[in-house]
Amino acid sequence: MHERDLFLERALLEDARIPDTKLDAARQHARQNQVDLEDALVATSAVTSTELALIKSDICEVPFVDLSDYEICFDNTKIVPQTVAARFCVFPLFIIDGVLTLAADDPLNLDAIDQVRQVSKCEVDTVICDREKLTKLIDRAYSLSHTGDSGLAIDSAKLADSDSDDKSQPIIVIVNQLLADAAAARASDIHINPDEDVLHIRYRIDGVLREQPAPALSLHAGIVQRLKVMANLDLTQTRRPQDGKFRFTHENVPVEVRMSVVPTVCGENAVLRLLASSQTILDFKGLGFPAHLSSGVEELIAKPYGMLLVTGPTGSGKTTTLYSILQRINDPSLNIMTIEDPVEIRLPFVRQIQVHHQIDLTFATALGSMLRQDPDIVLVGEIRDTETASIALQAALTGHMVLSSLHTNDAAGAVARLRDFGLPPFVINSAVLGVIAQRLVRKVCQDCIAPAKVDEQMRHAFGLDKNAKGFVKGDGCRRCAQVGYKGRLGIFELLRFTSQIQSVIESGGSTRQIQEQAQETGMRLMWRDGLEKAVLGQTTLEEVLKAAAIIATSSEQSQVKMSA
Repeated sequence: MHERDLFLERALLEDARIPDTKLDAARQHARQNQVDLEDALVATSAVTSTELALIKSDICEVPFVDLSDYEICFDNTKIVPQTVAARFCVFPLFIIDGVLTLAADDPLNLDAIDQVRQVSKCEVDTVICDREKLTKLIDRAYSLSHTGDSGLAIDSAKLADSDSDDKSQPIIVIVNQLLADAAAARASDIHINPDEDVLHIRYRIDGVLREQPAPALSLHAGIVQRLKVMANLDLTQTRRPQDGKFRFTHENVPVEVRMSVVPTVCGENAVLRLLASSQTILDFKGLGFPAHLSSGVEELIAKPYGMLLVTGPTGSGKTTTLYSILQRINDPSLNIMTIEDPVEIRLPFVRQIQVHHQIDLTFATALGSMLRQDPDIVLVGEIRDTETASIALQAALTGHMVLSSLHTNDAAGAVARLRDFGLPPFVINSAVLGVIAQRLVRKVCQDCIAPAKVDEQMRHAFGLDKNAKGFVKGDGCRRCAQVGYKGRLGIFELLRFTSQIQSVIESGGSTRQIQEQAQETGMRLMWRDGLEKAVLGQTTLEEVLKAAAIIATSSEQSQVKMSA
């Protein structure tokens, strides 16, 4: 047995930290699998990796550091060579006043400390860390910190071979790490942006772009080339935009990636949209539907035919809402068909069609064919043109329930959009049952939630009195990456096509007139839904204001005066 294992075993026995039976099982596992005692203890579930690090911290009298609490500077890889970091399982966290704080798995390894002292030219102060987290940090940091002048030889032939088994190629390692990190961070998009002197990597998390550690600019071309190979794009074409897609697996979950590459003055700019094909479809409560809106939607989708629209800008969660509605009404007794671009989530019993423009399989052409397949319910991913709008509304008039989305700022604006497609008022009134408008706001991180003061701007914006209380914010913690928000939820409004609304539409009423009539008959605007969710501590007034300001501007509401 290794000397280090003997020391750990004696310490565990002396302090009775782990029952003898579990220690015996770990010893046997270590012998059979030729691993050290620490790995065996974790593998046999005697302790977790973090619990073991805390035990070692106590035994060795060395401080324990949770790496999740630190924003790691990947430039620190220049302090200690990768060979030393990987061999001794150490990583330089920071240098203060000439003293290097070294994260270590074995803080008593004097050989490791001497090596680090020699290469860093600093005094070394060790702290102990979770071995699993430390190993992952070392792999990630050094894979993303390769520099173009480090002598790395990039094998272009292997990069162009999508079936290559050589996962050790530096560029392949970097790309795999970027994808894995993005999936782990729940990112919806990866932005790879070259500037004149530096490469920027940003992930869109909860709707906001966040800067990430990036490789050297000199590796940009290789990264884009590798992604092109994965997306089956033309490697020789660098002066025209290209679109493609590929799939990778993260923690046994397949993730679909849509890739867009456009040429810029600094090189090719790549944006990757990540779509987890096994993501959970939320129910109405999980989406954030208020009770009155849930009941209203339930009434509409219970009707045998008609159209229900979901509106909002790009990235507002329209597709998620449509899937939730579809799941709510999905039943083997119904023939449900969809036309989507792309098909994001597979649904049982649902016949889903993918748009394919190269063979002229568009929303309009597919919808025309679908109506000859005896459908009960039809979902059209998006109404983009007059032809699709006309066929969709005709389907709603001929005995089909049609679900679709539009790009408008609010629910009342959907009428003007349909008019833009050349549809007469009587057709709109006859076909459309209602319109859901929505935005996404970030949820306050529940791990760092704290009371928030309401400043004058917020009071003025929402018409609150000076004694308004109960609002919250997120102070920032490691679980939310210090931003104070984690996850998103929707804020909504539902416009039902009542007889009063139909009269306004028939008379050619404006968007504002439609909205005013809707409010008189009980419609609650989106910002009010957001305000209620802020009162409940689910989001902040600042988040609601971002959405409410857009709504107020688009519909010229007089009820809420937004401050500059």
